[in-house]
Amino acid sequence: MMKELKKDGLKCKIFENRDLMGKNAADDIHDKIIELLKEKPLINMIFAAAPSQNEVLAELVKMTDIPWERINAFHMDEYIGLSENAPQRFGTFLKNAIFDKVPFKSVNLINGNASDIDAECARYTKLLKENPVDIVCLGIGENGHIAFNDPGVADFHDIKSIKIAELDHICRNQQVNDGCFQTLDEVPKYALTLTIPALTAAKYMVCVVPSDKKAVAIKNTMTEEINEKCPATIMRKHNNAVLYCEKDSGQYLL
Repeated sequence: MMKELKKDGLKCKIFENRDLMGKNAADDIHDKIIELLKEKPLINMIFAAAPSQNEVLAELVKMTDIPWERINAFHMDEYIGLSENAPQRFGTFLKNAIFDKVPFKSVNLINGNASDIDAECARYTKLLKENPVDIVCLGIGENGHIAFNDPGVADFHDIKSIKIAELDHICRNQQVNDGCFQTLDEVPKYALTLTIPALTAAKYMVCVVPSDKKAVAIKNTMTEEINEKCPATIMRKHNNAVLYCEKDSGQYLL
């Protein structure tokens, strides 16, 4: 590890490269899973779908001692209106990265193409209420968002667990920067997202953020006032949140 620091309740660990970042985050997730499963028969996890999560998800899949059959899996956001076979769908990403590779007890996907979006939100809200979250594995967007809670959408006191979000320009452009879409026009303008309170309700928050394109967002997360202008700052109010970076994303903190 190159550096470790803490701001309010949020720990930040900066590593030399993405592989070390992902390996260390996965090791910590592994330990939390084992610890929680000593206390109760089942646990619930939420996963982010983004290239930033590639390393940590790849490491988790290798861990054969994790009793995946005792874990319910959820994902945190999904585009509205993408075709069922579109490779950019977050459910598809997670199926390819982890959901189809280990034997979860259940995999609970958000349907961004539901004919009744309000009913879909009600369905997923009920699932989250019945299965309180133990671990959320997330990232941070270039605009400081977590899930699709962009500035202007994020509400630290949201009464909803899942809602429709209009994606801002920076957020949509990030999807092009990440190589998920070729042009901005291809990126959907709306998505379903778990809200800030739904994410922070988790017992543990494991936030993995590589890339120099996220460096400003990481600096703001650790140094700016806690408010919705940089939604990720809310993690500083959590008692068990850890931010994992590498030297490019964490460059302003070194």
